[in-house]
Amino acid sequence: MTSTQTINDTTDQLSQLDDYNLQAALLEGVSRTFALTIPQLPSALYTAVANAYLLCRIVDTIEDEISLTPEQKKYFCSAFIDIVKTGHQAGKFAEELAPLLSDKTIPAEHSLIRLTPRVIAITHNLEAAQIQALAECVETMANGMPVYQSLDLHAGLKTLKDMDDYCYYVAGCVGEMLAKLFCHYSSEIAVHREELLKLSVSFGQGLQMTNILKDIWDDAERGVCWLPQDIFAETGFNLADLTPETNDQRFREGLTHLISIAHGHLQNALTYTQLLPSHETGIRNFCLWALGMAVLTLKKIKDNLDFNTSNQVKISRNSVKATIIATKLTVRSNLLLSLLFNLTSRHLKTPNWQYSPINKEG
Repeated sequence: MTSTQTINDTTDQLSQLDDYNLQAALLEGVSRTFALTIPQLPSALYTAVANAYLLCRIVDTIEDEISLTPEQKKYFCSAFIDIVKTGHQAGKFAEELAPLLSDKTIPAEHSLIRLTPRVIAITHNLEAAQIQALAECVETMANGMPVYQSLDLHAGLKTLKDMDDYCYYVAGCVGEMLAKLFCHYSSEIAVHREELLKLSVSFGQGLQMTNILKDIWDDAERGVCWLPQDIFAETGFNLADLTPETNDQRFREGLTHLISIAHGHLQNALTYTQLLPSHETGIRNFCLWALGMAVLTLKKIKDNLDFNTSNQVKISRNSVKATIIATKLTVRSNLLLSLLFNLTSRHLKTPNWQYSPINKEG
C-alpha cells in the first residue's frame, strides 16, 4: 500500500518537470507500452498524442475507481468533457476527485488526477485542430463508457454488436482521434483520410479485443465479463457458468472464434499502417509495435486456450524486443510487412470469416 504522503511527494516532484518530461514520466507510470511506442512518433505529433493518452487515462481512472458510484462517475466524466473543451475548472476537478480515489487505484493514477491542471494546460497549448480531435475523443469515451456501469456484466455482453460498441467507446474512438492527428500532421497522409478513419475503428477494436481476451480472468475477479453471449451460445456454452476452473471444449471453440475476429481487425490495422507513407517510419513503428504485440498475444492465447490467469498469456520482454527489431527491419516495405504479418498470424484465422469495418464518425 502506498501512503498519501508518498503520493503527495511524488506528485510534487513531477510538478517540477517541464511539460515534455512531465508527460513522459506520467506515461511511464500509467502505461509502459505507450511510454515505449509514443516516443517513436515525430516530435510534431509526440506532445499531442502523449497528451491524448493521458486524457483518456483520466477517463479510464474515473471508470475503474471502485469507490465511486455510477452517479459520481457520470458527474466527473461530464465535468471532464467540458474541461477538455474549454480548459477551465481543471483545478476544481482535481481537488474534488483526488480525495475520492481508493488504494485500488495505482499511485501513478493518483498523481495523474492531481496533475490534471498541468495536463489540461498542455492540451490547450496545442493547435486548434488537435484540441478538437482530442476533445471529440474524450467526449465519445466519457459519454459511452458510463453506459456499462449500470449493466450486470457477470455473464457477458449480450451480442457481438454490443462488444463492438464497447470496443468503440474504449478504443475505436481513440483510433479515429489518432487518424485525425496524423492527417493534420501530414497532407500526404490526409489524402487517405476517409479510409484511415474507417480502418482506425477496426484497428482500435483489434487491440481492445486482444486485451479483453487476455484479461478474461482478471475481469472475472471483479465480477465482469466483456465476452459476447451470442458467440458462445452458438457453441452451446453459457457464459454465466464461466469460472477459472472451466474446462469446456465449447468455451474454447467460442474463444477461438473471437480470436479469429480479432485477427480480422488486426489485418485491417496492417492495411491502415500500409496506407501511411513509407518514409514516415516513426508513425509506422508506433502502429506496428502495437499491432505486433497484439498478434503475439493472440497467438499465445490460441496456443493456451485453457489458460486461467493473464500472466500465462502475457508476452515476454524478448518477444517485445523481437517485435521491435522485426518491424524496424521491414517498416518501409508493405510487401515485407504483409509477409511478416501472414507468417506470424497464420494460425489465428478461422476460414470463411471476414470483417468489414464501419466508420462510426458523425
